[in-house]
Amino acid sequence: MTFCQKTKESTHVFAHNKKEFGHINKERLVGGMHSENGQEKYATEMKMLKRLCSGTIDQDELEKQLEENNGSVALVVEKIISKLINQNIEIPENDIDNKQNDQKTDSSLKKEDEKAEIGETNPGINLQGYCVYNQSCLASKANLPVWVNIGFADISFTSDKTSYCCPYCKQPTVTSIVKVMFFNSEHSIRANDDTAPVKSNNYQCFYIVKPGLTYELKASKIRQHAISLEDLIARSENAMASVEIVNLVKELERYSITVVKPSKVKDKARLLEKIERDYKGNYNQVFDIGRFTILCNNPTTLQTAVIVMKKAEQFNLIVSEDKDFFDKQSKTHHRFHNIKLYVPKHDVYIEMQATLKNFTTLEGYTVIENPKLSHLFYELIRAWEPNVSSTQEQKLKQASDKTLTKINDIICEWIDEKGSKKIAERYKTHSNIMILKPPQLSNRTEEEIKKNISLKVAQFAYEQLCKFTPEGMKGKALYVILYDYYKKYIIGDKNLASYADFLALLQKSRKQELEEDVAISQALETYIPLQANNYPHMDGEDGANEKTYDCHQHVLEFLQEQSEEKQEKEQKRKVMIIQGKSGSGKSIFCRHLEKALWEATNLSDLKKDIPIYISLSKLYNKQNEKDIILQALQCKHINKEIMDTIREKLSFVFIMDGFDEIFDFYRTFDNVQYFYDRFNLNQWNAKIVITCRSNVLHDDDINAALIDVNQNDTSMMYLWPFTKQQMHSYIEKFAITRSKNNKKNKEKIWSSQQYEETLNNYPNLLKMIEEPFLLQLILTVLPSLVKQYGADSKISKAQVYEAFNEQWIDIHVKNILSKLSELKIQTNPKKIKLAFQKYCQDLGFEMFVQGNQVATESDNIIQNQSNLIFNKVDPIIEIKIEEIDEKKLEIKTNEIDTLAIKIQDIWEKYFNGDSIAKYLLRRVGDNKYQFLHKSCQEYYASQKIIFDIISWKPDTANIDYQQFQQQFEAHISKLSINFKLLNEELGIIQFIAERIHDTNPKFVNLKSRLFRIIESSKTNKYINIAAANAITILNSANVNMHYQNWDNIKIPHAILDRAFLEGTSLNNANLDHVSFVQAFLNKTNFTNASMASIYFGEYAYLEGYSTSIFGVQLSPDGTKIVSCLSDKTIRIWDASLGKQIQLLKGHSDRIKVAQFSPDSSKIASCSADNTIRIWDILSGQQLQKWEEHCGDIQFSYDSSKIVSCSGDNMIRVWSVSSGKQIQLLNGHSSIVNAAQFSSDGSKIISCSNDKTIRIWNVLSGEQLQILEGHSDYVISVQFTANASKIISYSLDQTIRIWNASSGQQMFVLKGHSTPINLVRVSPDGLKMLSCSQDSNIRIWDSLSGKQVQLLEGHSDWIKSAQFSPDSSRVVSGSSDKTIRIWDVSSGKQLQMLEGHLGIVRGVEFFPRDLKILSYSGDKTIRIWDVALERKIQLTEGHLDNVNEVQFSPDGSKIVSSSLDKTVRLWDVQSGRPIQVFEGHSSWVRGIRFSPDGSKIASFAYFDKVIQMWHVASGKQFHRLEGHLKDVNGVQFSSDGTKIASCSDDKTIRIWDMLSGKQLQVLEGHLDKVSGVQFSPDSSKIVSCSSDKTVRLWDVFSGKQLGSFEKHKNSLTDTQFSPDGSKIVSCSSDKTIRIWDVSSGKQLLLLEGHSDVIKGVRFSPNASQIVSCSQDKTIRLWDASSGKQLRILEGHSEYIVDALFSSDGSKLISCSWDKTIRIWDVSSGKQVQLLEGHNGKIYGMRLSQCGSKIVSCSEDRTIRLWSIDTSKTDNNVETNLAKCIWQVGVQSRGLSMKDSVWKNTTGLTPQQKLLVEQRGGKY
Repeated sequence: MTFCQKTKESTHVFAHNKKEFGHINKERLVGGMHSENGQEKYATEMKMLKRLCSGTIDQDELEKQLEENNGSVALVVEKIISKLINQNIEIPENDIDNKQNDQKTDSSLKKEDEKAEIGETNPGINLQGYCVYNQSCLASKANLPVWVNIGFADISFTSDKTSYCCPYCKQPTVTSIVKVMFFNSEHSIRANDDTAPVKSNNYQCFYIVKPGLTYELKASKIRQHAISLEDLIARSENAMASVEIVNLVKELERYSITVVKPSKVKDKARLLEKIERDYKGNYNQVFDIGRFTILCNNPTTLQTAVIVMKKAEQFNLIVSEDKDFFDKQSKTHHRFHNIKLYVPKHDVYIEMQATLKNFTTLEGYTVIENPKLSHLFYELIRAWEPNVSSTQEQKLKQASDKTLTKINDIICEWIDEKGSKKIAERYKTHSNIMILKPPQLSNRTEEEIKKNISLKVAQFAYEQLCKFTPEGMKGKALYVILYDYYKKYIIGDKNLASYADFLALLQKSRKQELEEDVAISQALETYIPLQANNYPHMDGEDGANEKTYDCHQHVLEFLQEQSEEKQEKEQKRKVMIIQGKSGSGKSIFCRHLEKALWEATNLSDLKKDIPIYISLSKLYNKQNEKDIILQALQCKHINKEIMDTIREKLSFVFIMDGFDEIFDFYRTFDNVQYFYDRFNLNQWNAKIVITCRSNVLHDDDINAALIDVNQNDTSMMYLWPFTKQQMHSYIEKFAITRSKNNKKNKEKIWSSQQYEETLNNYPNLLKMIEEPFLLQLILTVLPSLVKQYGADSKISKAQVYEAFNEQWIDIHVKNILSKLSELKIQTNPKKIKLAFQKYCQDLGFEMFVQGNQVATESDNIIQNQSNLIFNKVDPIIEIKIEEIDEKKLEIKTNEIDTLAIKIQDIWEKYFNGDSIAKYLLRRVGDNKYQFLHKSCQEYYASQKIIFDIISWKPDTANIDYQQFQQQFEAHISKLSINFKLLNEELGIIQFIAERIHDTNPKFVNLKSRLFRIIESSKTNKYINIAAANAITILNSANVNMHYQNWDNIKIPHAILDRAFLEGTSLNNANLDHVSFVQAFLNKTNFTNASMASIYFGEYAYLEGYSTSIFGVQLSPDGTKIVSCLSDKTIRIWDASLGKQIQLLKGHSDRIKVAQFSPDSSKIASCSADNTIRIWDILSGQQLQKWEEHCGDIQFSYDSSKIVSCSGDNMIRVWSVSSGKQIQLLNGHSSIVNAAQFSSDGSKIISCSNDKTIRIWNVLSGEQLQILEGHSDYVISVQFTANASKIISYSLDQTIRIWNASSGQQMFVLKGHSTPINLVRVSPDGLKMLSCSQDSNIRIWDSLSGKQVQLLEGHSDWIKSAQFSPDSSRVVSGSSDKTIRIWDVSSGKQLQMLEGHLGIVRGVEFFPRDLKILSYSGDKTIRIWDVALERKIQLTEGHLDNVNEVQFSPDGSKIVSSSLDKTVRLWDVQSGRPIQVFEGHSSWVRGIRFSPDGSKIASFAYFDKVIQMWHVASGKQFHRLEGHLKDVNGVQFSSDGTKIASCSDDKTIRIWDMLSGKQLQVLEGHLDKVSGVQFSPDSSKIVSCSSDKTVRLWDVFSGKQLGSFEKHKNSLTDTQFSPDGSKIVSCSSDKTIRIWDVSSGKQLLLLEGHSDVIKGVRFSPNASQIVSCSQDKTIRLWDASSGKQLRILEGHSEYIVDALFSSDGSKLISCSWDKTIRIWDVSSGKQVQLLEGHNGKIYGMRLSQCGSKIVSCSEDRTIRLWSIDTSKTDNNVETNLAKCIWQVGVQSRGLSMKDSVWKNTTGLTPQQKLLVEQRGGKY
C-alpha cells in the first residue's frame, strides 16, 4: 500500500494543547489588561498574525514578538516556525499509550513529525497541502501546510496536480496534497497503485499521500445499518446490554464517574414522530435510541471520561464520532461531550453523552431547578414549522429558539456567574407580580389549544411562570429569561405580562398625567389636609368650633374596614360619596388620595387595593357608560384584551371625580338610575370613592343615582371649609413654594405674613378663602388686587376671577410675544390678549351649551397641524382681531358664528390651525383640554353672556326709549343668554349676579338690560329662554322684583325661589315649570297665567277639621293618613292628593287612638266610649267591635291579632278575623299603660303603674318574666326589632334597656331633668331617641347605653319625635309650634319648618318620599317637602330672627343685628349689603351707631362684652370687657367720646371711645339694669332697673345724683326729655311717671294702660308723651298735665315700639301682629298701614328725614318703607304704603296673602288648595 495511516495520539495531544491555548486566550480577553497604544500601533499586523497562527501561539507572545521585531510580520513568522519545529510535545501521564492497538498498515505509511499547520479540520474529508506561488500569502511564504476541508463527499485527485483554495489567501494555490484526514465519518480511501481500499468508521484517521499518485476518497455521515425501526431498537437494546458496553461502563465507574443507562429505549411512537419530522422518515439517522449519560463532578473528571471512552478499542468498540460541545456551543447550547461508539458485534452505534452534573437536567441526578423546562420547551418547539404566511408565527418560532438557547446558556453556564447573577437580580416571584394569562387563551378550549402550536407555546410559558418558584440564582435567571420571552413575544411588548406590569404602567400613566396637568401638580405641592364631617357645613357656622375629622384619614379607615370585611366574607358594594362646594378641594383631594394610596402600595404586594383616578367629565360617554372603567384604563394605556384577566385577580379603589359635571347627560336615562349598576361596577372587585358638587343634585337625585338601595353600604362625607389654622398653613406653604419658583425675583415675592396681613384688610375675602381653590386663586392675585382696589374695598368673587384670568392670560401673552420676537414677528399684544379672552369666553360658553367640561381636539386636526406652535397666530382669531376697534377693547365682542355650530366636530373651531389659544387650557389627556377649574369655565361662560348683553348698541345714538327697546328686542334672540337655560349652572348664574352690583362703569347697564329682556318676552315668544335666565339671574342677585308690570311675560322654567314679587302683576304670563319655593307673593296678580308644573315646595294641609285632632298616623306603605278627632270620627286621607277618602263613624265619645294594621288594610281604634273597633279601609265598614276595654292598642306584626290594655289592670288579646278574645292576661296590680307584640308574635310585653314590666306567652297566656327596677310608673315599653332587648321609660326620668331572654337589666339611661315624653328606636336598631319637657332630644347608642347626641333648639316641650327610615335624621315637633329636622350623626339642626299656629303634637317621616307629616293644636294636618333645594341666591341676609335695626345719622346706611350672631350693614339706596361684622359668640341683642356714623357698638346675649366696629373697614377695633353678666343696653354720648352700658350684673359702666378703657363703674342698683341713656349734654346718665328704681348719675364723677323709687314693679324703659330737664319712665306696674331732673321729684303719674308698658317717648317738642303696651294700645299723653289725649287702637298683638315723626305730627308703631301703622297725632287716626312681614316685627326706626322706615322681623327680613309725611288728618283714609326693598330670606315659607289667581291654568287641585290656604284669591 502506498500510503500510511497516522496514529491518533498526537492529534489528540494537539487538540488538547489547542484547547488549553484557547482557554488561556479566552481568560485573558475577558479579564486581562491590554495596552491600547500597542494595539493601535500594530493593529493590522496583529490581526494578520492571529489569523495565521489560528490560536496556536498565545496573543501575549505575538504582541511581544511584534514589539521586538518592530512590527515585521515576516520576522515574527520565521521565529515562530523555528520554535515550533524544534519543540518537543509531551504526552500527559494520564494519556494511555495506544500504539499496540494501532491498526496494521502498509510499511509505506509512516509517522510524521509534528509541525505548525494552518486551517481547521471538520467532519468528513480534510486534505493537507501547500499553498505555492503566492508571495502575498503568509502560509505560502512560510511554507506552512494548510488544511482544506471537503466535507462528506466522493472525490479523487492526483496528489501533485491539485488546485484547492488556500484557507488563508482564498486562492486556488494548493497544488499538492500530502495528507488526508477523515473525521467523524464512515470513509474509504484508495490509491491508483492497485492497493485495496481502506475502510473505517474510526472518528479520526490520518493518511500520508505520496506524490504522483491518484486517490479516490469517500466520506459519509455515520449512519445505522438497520433494516427497520424495530431492527434498530432490537440492535440498540442488545448493544446496550452487551459485554463490550458493560465493560466500558465498569471502566468509567472505576474513576467515580456516574453512568446513567436509560431504563428503556425511547417510546416507539415518540421515535416515529421524531424520525418523521427530524429525519424525514430515515430511522438510520437515529443514534439516541440507546444513549448513556456520563455525569462528572468536574471538568477534570469529564476529561478523564472522554479519554476512557476513546480507548474503547480495548473493549472491542470503535469510537466513531467525537463531538465536543463542552467548550464549543452546540446548536441548542447544551454543554456536553458526545461520543458515538460502534458495536461491531451488533452493527449498531451507541451514544455516550458526557457532561457535568451541574449541567444535566436528568431527573434524579440534576441540581437544576425546574430541570424539565429546557427539555419540555425543546420538545414543544423542535418540530414546529411556522406558517409561512404568518409573520407573527415565524417571529414567535425564532424567538422561541433563541429563548431555549438562552435557557441552556444559563443551565450550562455559557453565561458566567456574574452575568447570571445580573439576570437573576431582576427576578420577582409570581406571587408578587402575578403573571397575567395571555389574552389569546381566553375562551379557548383545550382542543383548540392542542391544535395550535402558538397557543400551546403561550400556555406552556404561562403555566411554567405560574408554577415555577426558584430559590437559587440559576433558577431565578431561568425564570427571568422565560418571563422576558413571555412578555415580549407571547403577550407583546405593548401589552401587560403581569399584574406588576399593570401597576407599573398605571404609575407611569399617573406620573405622565400629572406632568401634563401642571395645575394639579402645583396644587399637590401646597396641599393641606382637608376637614370633613358627616353632615354639610351650614353658611354662618364656625368650622373651628365643630368636631370635624381628617378627610384623608376617614377615607383610609373606610377603605380599611372594607378590606377586613373582604377577608371575612364576600365583599358588598362599598361606596363613599364626598360632597363639597365648588372649590372645596374635591379634585385635589382625590389626586392626593390617589397619590397616598400609591405610595402605600408596593408593586410586589398585590393584595392591596389599586387606586384608579377617574375624571368623569373627561371620560363619561352616555353611549358607553357601562364601559367607563374600561375606558379609564384604556386612557392609561391598558390593553382592553387583558382587562378581564386583571379584574379577576386584583381589587381596586375607583376614585370617581365630578359626578355633578356629568349629571345633565346621566339623568336622561330613565330605566336605571343607580350609578353602580349603570357603570357596571359590580364586575369589579372595587371600593368606590365618588365626588359630587354640593347643591347641584337634589336629595332625591342623590338617593336615586348614588345611594339607591345600597344605603347601608354607602358612606357620605362632606368637605368643610378651611379653618383659620388650615388657611394659615396653606398660606405658609404657598409663600414658600412661590419663593422657590421665583428665586430670581425674591424682592417681589410676598411672605406669608404679608399675605395674611393684607387679607385682613379685605373681610369679604376672608370668607372666600375658606374654600381651598379660592384661597389659591386669591393668593395668586392678591398683590394685583391690592393695586387695583383700595384697602377695605369689598371685592367680589367675580372680580377675583377677573384678576386671576387677566394675570393668567398676561403670562401666556408674554410667552408668545417672546417666541414671536425670536422669529422676528411683530404683533400687537392687546390684540393677542383680546383674542385669548374671546377664545376663552367662546369656549367656556360652548362647554356650557354642550354640558361638557372637556374639549377634545380631533386627531385629524392634530395631524394637519404644523410642528411649529409659535410661528403664527390662529388666522381665524387674527382676522377677527383686525375688525375690533381697540378703543372699545373693554366691551366689544362678536356674535356667535352660527355656521360653526353645524360642523360635525363641535370642538373643531377651537383647535383649527396652529391655535395658540389652546395652550391656555389645562391638558388632561391625549387631545383633551379643560379650564384650570370648573369655576374658571363658569366665569368665562358668564363673561360671554354678560358682554353679549352689554356690548350691544343701537343703530343711532339719539333714539327714544321705545325705539331703543324695539332695536334691543330684535337683537335678544341672538344673545347667548337665549341659547340654553342656566338653571343647572349655579356658578354661571352667580358670576352674572355679582356683576349686577359691580361698581365698574361697564356693567352699569346689565341690570336694566336684564329687565328689558324680561319686558321683551311679552311680545316675543322666541326669547323665553333669555327671559327665564334673566329673571333667574336677577333673583339670584337678590334684586327686588316687586310691583312690576309684567303682564304677558314668558319665563318658563325660571327659578324664583325666595323671590320678592310683592304686588307684581303677572297677568297672562307663561309661568310653566317655574319654581316658587318660599317666594314672597303677597298681592301678586296671576290672573290668566299659565302655570303648568310649577313647584311651590309645599303642600296644602288637610282640611275639614273644626275640632281638636287627637292622633294622626301614616300608613306603613305611605299612601294613606288616618286621623282621629274629638268629634268622635275617624278620617282616612289619600296622602298624595290630600283628599278625604273615608269618614268612619260609630264611636260615641272622643277617640283616643287610631292605628293602621301593618299590611295597611285595616284600622284599629279605641275610644273613651270603652270600645275597640276594627275598620276596613277600602269599604269603610266596621269589622269588629270589642267592648269594656279602652287604652293602648297594638296590632301583631302579621296583622292577625290585637293586644289592648286598660285601666282595669288587664291585658286582652283579640283575633282580628273572628273578633274573639284569645287571651286575658292578669297580673299587673295597677293600670296597664302599654302592651306590644314581639316581632314573631309569640310574646307580649306590658308595663304598668305598678312599676313593673311583664313578659307573656301569647299562646298559653302564661306570664314568663317580671322585670323590676323602675322607681315610678312605667309609661311605655317595647321590644327591639329582633326582640332581643326591651326598652322602657318611666316617670322616674330614666330609660332602661333589658335583656329579653334573661330579664336582666343591661343599662340605665339618665340625663333628662323632667319626665320623659317618648322613646323611639331607630329602624336599624343602633340608636334610640328620647325627649321630655326639658325641650331637648337625646340620642343614645343602643349597644352601649351611652348618650351620643343632645339636640338643642326647641324652646318648649317636645311633643313628638321620630327617626327617618334610613336612621340618619330625626324629626321633632314641639309646643314652640315648630318642626325641626336634625342630623343624627352631628346633632345639627338641618331645617326648621314653621307654619303651624299651635302646638305641634305629632310628626313622622314618609317611608319613601322626602316628606314629613305633622298635626297640630291649630287643627291642621300638614305635609312638608323637606328635600334640601338648591339655593341660587347670593347669601346676603341674616340666617335667624332680626331683632334690631337702626339708620346711620346721615340716613345712608342701616345696621341690623340678629340671633345668627352677626351684625350687618346695608346701603339704604340699593339695599345691598356693605359689611358683615362677625365676632359675637351668641345672639346679638342690640346695636348703636356713633353720632358721626363711623362706628358701631353691638352687644349680645350671654357673652358679656361690647364689640366696637369701624363702619368703613368692617374691622373690630375694641372689645369692651368688664360686665359680669349679660349686657342689656348701650348708648353713645352726644359727642361720641364715651359709651355707657348696663347689665344684669346691676352695674352701669362708662367707657372711653378712643382707648376702649373703662372710665367708671356705676354701682347702686339692687337688681339687673334694663336701660341706660345719656342726657342731651352727655353730663348725666339715667338708668332703670328691675329693682323698681330710676337712678340719675354724674358722668364725670360716677356719683349717683338721685334715685326715683315710686314704681311698684320692674322698670321697662326710661328717657330724658329733649332739653334734659325731665325724665319719663314706664314699668310693669302699668304706670308712667315723669320726674324732675334737678329735684328728683315725681311730677306726674300717668295711668290708663291695662298691661305692662314696654316703651315711652317724648315728642320732639317735649309737649307730648307716647307709650305702648302689651294691652295692644298706644296712648298719647299731655306731658305737662299728664292727661291722656288719645288711645290709638288697631294692633291685634303686643306692640313693640311707638315713635314720633321728626316734626311730631305722626306716630309710627310696630307690633307682633306683623304690621307697622302710622297715625295722625292730632286726630288719632291711622293714616297708613305697612304690611308685608310674615313674622313678628321686633323693631323699627324712622330716618332723620322722616320719609323712610326700616323694620326687622322674626321672619329674618329687613324692609325699607317709604311713607308720606305730608298727609294730615283731614279726609285721610287708611291706605297702604309700598315697600322700597326687602333683604333677607323670609323664614315663613310661601307667602301668598291677597294674591290673585283668577283663571290661572295648570295648577293641580292640591296647588289650588294650597293657594287658598295661604290667602290667595280666585
